[in-house]
Amino acid sequence: MFAIEHLAAGIFAIALAHTFLAKQFERLSHRYPRHAGVFHLLGEVEIVFGFWAMVLIGVMAFASGPSQAIDYAESRNYTEPLFVFVVMVMAASRPIVTTVQRSLAALASATPLPTALSLAWLGLAAVPLMGSLITEPAAMTIAALTLAPLVFTPRMPTRLKYLALGVLFVNISIGGTLTSYAAPPVLMVAATWGWDSAFMLSQFGWKAVIAVLVNASIAAWCMRAHLAAAPPSDDAQPAMPLGVVAVHAALLAAVVVLAHHPVLFLGVFLLFLGYTHAYARYQSPLILKEALLVGFFLAGLVVLGGLQSWWLQPLVASMAPLVLFFGALGLTAITDNAALTYLGSQIEGMSDAAKYMLMAGAVAGGGLTVIANAPNPAGVALLKHGFSNATISIGGLLLGALLPTAIAALAFLCL
Repeated sequence: MFAIEHLAAGIFAIALAHTFLAKQFERLSHRYPRHAGVFHLLGEVEIVFGFWAMVLIGVMAFASGPSQAIDYAESRNYTEPLFVFVVMVMAASRPIVTTVQRSLAALASATPLPTALSLAWLGLAAVPLMGSLITEPAAMTIAALTLAPLVFTPRMPTRLKYLALGVLFVNISIGGTLTSYAAPPVLMVAATWGWDSAFMLSQFGWKAVIAVLVNASIAAWCMRAHLAAAPPSDDAQPAMPLGVVAVHAALLAAVVVLAHHPVLFLGVFLLFLGYTHAYARYQSPLILKEALLVGFFLAGLVVLGGLQSWWLQPLVASMAPLVLFFGALGLTAITDNAALTYLGSQIEGMSDAAKYMLMAGAVAGGGLTVIANAPNPAGVALLKHGFSNATISIGGLLLGALLPTAIAALAFLCL
């Protein structure tokens, strides 16, 4: 098993490098059209971790036998990938998105600012904070669909798109900390450490609100000149029956409540699919492909991440509280922040200060890379078409997220 763990660490490192090279594969697909399909596949960021997880299982089967490889793959907990897939499809359904967007448009029109500017600010501030109620994956889906026609368009300079993307990812990561169930890294430790929603709001939530508002305001101010001519939200769609919206909202709420029970929330999802088919005239095409790719990405991260504790856990355990904050912030960029906090919850005798610093660093760094926070792949899948070659540069995301990450870090450390 020792050798397998080292092989898994090597494959994990290769997968990380692959995420940074994804844009290069897209360029190769244009240079070598004969093999464009393969290069395009390898250029999809959502494919990366699932692909290398399959490589890992193949290596395990060769080195230790097929039964051990199968046992390991089946021992992983795939609840989070399944939940993100389901909630992403449901939150992106036309009744939910139309209702939220029209509510945001009404709020935006009530402000003295240009409607497009207000909408962009609300998409970067209000919707991420909604994640504390409807879960971060749902908030990411709604925010991405709201911002796509406003911000991620040809008229917006690329550097500002990456700033907006970084702000969105950071705000989603910290915006779910007002409750104890909505953010994956919080969910991993809430029961073990006895953190309820009142604790999260008093220790993290109000600081997160300040950081979210500051980040969104900076991004909106930087984009103001390019948003002035942006089209308002589409009001041409026919009125959505209140009963249809109510059913969609109830089914989405049921999935959120049953987030830890995949058999049950998958049953609700099947009911949702049946309902959308029965009332197809009120629906848009479901984003099944995008959600499946995101689920595949997260499942791959679960498989690859399951063999990284041998080096991650001792590293986390050896850090003093302040060092732990910056260590968690940096480590989150190369591993899912929920996995990082879960490993921390397994350490005996952690002080309250160390627990706070671990969580604060993990959520503050949740926007630095695609893999840093579970909802990020959903944002990439929905917004990548706003970038050249329909590919998001990992380096561009990192640069765009530096300022909002620093603001979130200051809020958690200094307030």
